[in-house]
Amino acid sequence: MALCSSIGALALPSELIVHIFSFLSDRDKLRASTVCSRWRECLFYPALWTELKLRVGGGTNGGGSGSEQTPRLEFLMRKFGSFVRELRLEFAPVDRYLSPLHGGTQPVESDPQFAERWKDAMVTYLDQVLCVLSGLRNNRNLQTLSLYGDTCILQDDGVLDSSYLNQVDQGGKKIKEIQQLFEEILSNSRQMKWLSSAFMLGVVTPRSLASLSNASTSSLEHLSLLDNQLASLVSTVEVERLVHLRSLSLDFCDFTSDMCRLLASADRAPLHRLSLLLNGAASDVKPLNGTATEDDWKGLVRCSTNLRVYIMAMDVCSQDLLRVLKPSVPLERIHLDGYSTLVTDGVVELISQQYHKTLTHFILMRDDATFPDLSVNRNEDPLVLLAWRCVHLAVLIIHGYTVWSHNLVAISRLRGSNLNVLEVSEESIDFDPDQLVYIEGDPVHNLVKEVSLGLDRVWQPSMDGSMVLNEPTQHFHREMQSFSAGM
Repeated sequence: MALCSSIGALALPSELIVHIFSFLSDRDKLRASTVCSRWRECLFYPALWTELKLRVGGGTNGGGSGSEQTPRLEFLMRKFGSFVRELRLEFAPVDRYLSPLHGGTQPVESDPQFAERWKDAMVTYLDQVLCVLSGLRNNRNLQTLSLYGDTCILQDDGVLDSSYLNQVDQGGKKIKEIQQLFEEILSNSRQMKWLSSAFMLGVVTPRSLASLSNASTSSLEHLSLLDNQLASLVSTVEVERLVHLRSLSLDFCDFTSDMCRLLASADRAPLHRLSLLLNGAASDVKPLNGTATEDDWKGLVRCSTNLRVYIMAMDVCSQDLLRVLKPSVPLERIHLDGYSTLVTDGVVELISQQYHKTLTHFILMRDDATFPDLSVNRNEDPLVLLAWRCVHLAVLIIHGYTVWSHNLVAISRLRGSNLNVLEVSEESIDFDPDQLVYIEGDPVHNLVKEVSLGLDRVWQPSMDGSMVLNEPTQHFHREMQSFSAGM
């Protein structure tokens, strides 16, 4: 600001002001715009705002309530919606508004406070989605559209069924308008390269992708459409139009044999990244029978030699995991997250044997107080074997399963400084009573010292059990984004 005053801010031509703005952060741009009206006018020059990354909602996590953020969102979309090239928007999980009251034994319909807060949260959510999509409807230059809004917890609890939604959106008018706007944006697009919508209530339907313009079907390189809906959002027929697709993210059950064989066609661009979400809660309605076979995977890998796969399995039983983990899957990252289900030592053993050349990320989570021991009745701990066999392992995160202290030391020594992330919750770590006899001093202090030596850096166990993934779907969305962007 001092520089602006010393050189005479009023005398600078608009082109130079815009050039100065281009070197500033978004926050500094806003501060610099207070110099005078001319600087304020230059603030909204389209070339300065090719990219917007926004996060709204989450009243209990800072930033005020979701409704308080609506005017700011309206202002941004009015100013930039018609020309922004890249828009990445996250809606904080709707249940965060409700968490102080939710979780009791009282039914939702008999809790007036909860019902009122739920209505306010849902009205705000629907209004903000309408605001964003309305601002984008005439944008023909949009290249990246990424939307995330986690309403899965409420859907799983039955709070978002039609009877409840009708209280805030009678006749589904707002949701229909949202769906129409989304389809209009896709049909108006001319150079879409990245399209992602994850768990956005009421945005995507099975017919949405058919609205994508012919121009964008030729330019689209990344596609991710996910929801808690049982109907498939990505069909083989629509993927056939996307000949330059290099990254794809979808429900595991929608990755059928037909789709796998289509993606292996010689007249298409090779696929580089594939992210698959497998939800055990839907296994009764969406069976695994029609998913890609071992031969299908072999054909895909032959045509896409650089393909890498990321799988997140939520509450999937080990029997189903053993079915889907085909030998030819070029698995790079896997995240096993469970509540009622238990991952067995056999699954970990299979992963370490089949994917020892490709695996870099292994996440094992369980939200339960029992902390099962995968090494029981085994000569070798399966997690130690995983660290030994998987020579490219860079990320290991464990919570909810017993990790013996001596095995943790072994893991750190096997992978050393190449293990960039080793997150193990303190409550998951246990000590062998027989070994404690030979340890002098505080066993936790000794463990920290030994693991730090093995990793060649300072290490501490994670004090908070929810340190990593208290919102699994959000983690999948963000991990998928970084995974796909790395292609």
